[in-house]
Amino acid sequence: MAEAVLGRERGAGLAEVAPLRRNRAVEGVRGYGLIVAMWIRSTMTYRTSFLLSAVGNAAITLLDFVAISIMFSHVDALGGFTLPEVALLYGSCSASLGLADLVLGNTDRIGSRIRDGSLDTMLVRPVPVLAQVAADRFALRRVGRIVQGAGLLAWAVSAVDVEWTFGKALLVPVMVVAGAVIFGAVMVAGAAFQFLAGDAAEVQNSFTYGGCTMLQYPPTVFAKDLLRGVTFVVPLAFVNWLPALYLLGRPDPLGLPQWAAFVSPLVAFAVFLPASLAWRAGVRSYRSTGS
Repeated sequence: MAEAVLGRERGAGLAEVAPLRRNRAVEGVRGYGLIVAMWIRSTMTYRTSFLLSAVGNAAITLLDFVAISIMFSHVDALGGFTLPEVALLYGSCSASLGLADLVLGNTDRIGSRIRDGSLDTMLVRPVPVLAQVAADRFALRRVGRIVQGAGLLAWAVSAVDVEWTFGKALLVPVMVVAGAVIFGAVMVAGAAFQFLAGDAAEVQNSFTYGGCTMLQYPPTVFAKDLLRGVTFVVPLAFVNWLPALYLLGRPDPLGLPQWAAFVSPLVAFAVFLPASLAWRAGVRSYRSTGS
């Protein structure tokens, strides 16, 4: 009888925890939206400055592709890929990173907040810390990278020699969104690592901005050991390499089956879950300034 009562109590406790977690998630999204709206209002007070910053941000990222296009003025292919095919890689990666950077890009500042103690004020507010850190100083100008990447991706889609089907057309936006989630998971994991390292923003950026720079080039130009690392260790290959290889009808250098191109959403979830757990562990381990 006592065991039955305890079982009912445990079941009731679990039933109460689930709504609390859902409410916590809703509060986080709502708090994030309010903070973002505040920064957007502040940004749009100076609209000319915002436009110049957004255009400048897009132009700076476009210079990388200009360098690639200049390279193609001397060669017909790079690793067997034509210019429109490389543009497909470049545009998809740039759009994915732009989305992740817009939503979670400020998480790399967590190290400075730990050092100066400003994280303490976030801990006492009724909004999840991750939502506050990500939304603080929301930089709307970063939308320039998204527009530039999406525009280049649209050109590449129209220029590549591909027999488009509904599945292939649907794979393009799925690839961009799943890639953004993967980049976002890397950002959250990097921010969690800074609770231990104190300040490791550059380490985090090496996997996000550095990883995107690598994904802008065909996988055929890299060594297989590196390809294995970005496929099975830090799965950046699922951002655009594997889906793009399927779209272009090219084999994977590691011999992965074609269905691997469609598992990017699952990989994104599988990566974001441990990243969020690492973030929670980092917050629990925080012991105020100097920790």
